[in-house]
Amino acid sequence: MGTKPVIPVAEGEEPWTADELAEVRDQLLEDVQAYEQKYLVAQAGLAELLTEGADAAGRDPADVGSSNFERDQEVSLAANARAMFEQSELALKLFDEGSYGICEACGGPIGKARLQAVPRATMCVGCKQRLERRS
Repeated sequence: MGTKPVIPVAEGEEPWTADELAEVRDQLLEDVQAYEQKYLVAQAGLAELLTEGADAAGRDPADVGSSNFERDQEVSLAANARAMFEQSELALKLFDEGSYGICEACGGPIGKARLQAVPRATMCVGCKQRLERRS
C-alpha cells in the first residue's frame, strides 16, 4: 500500500492506527468478495426461476402466484446483494485512492466509529439521516 492513508476522524475521535486501517481495508475486501458471491448466487437463482416460470400455461393459479412471489423475492435479494457489492467496491476504491472517510454529501469526516461499524459508509450519520428522511 505504500504510504499510510490519512483518513479523517470526527471531532473527539483518536486518529486511525496502522492496524485499524489494515483491519478496515481487509473488511472492505472481504465484503466485496462476499457480496459479489451473494450477487452471483442470487442472479443464478433468478435465472433458474425465470427459466422454470416460462411455461405457466395450464398451471394452477396458486402455483403461479407462489412462483411470482418467489421470483420477486429473488429479484429483491439480487438487487440488495448488488447494491451492497457496489457500495463495498466503491468504499475500497476510495480507500485505495486516499479519499475514504469523507462524506460525499457535506465533505466532512464520516467518523471513525461509523466506518468501523459500517466500513462501506460514504456519508456521515447526519447526512445519511437527512437522506433517509427525504425518502
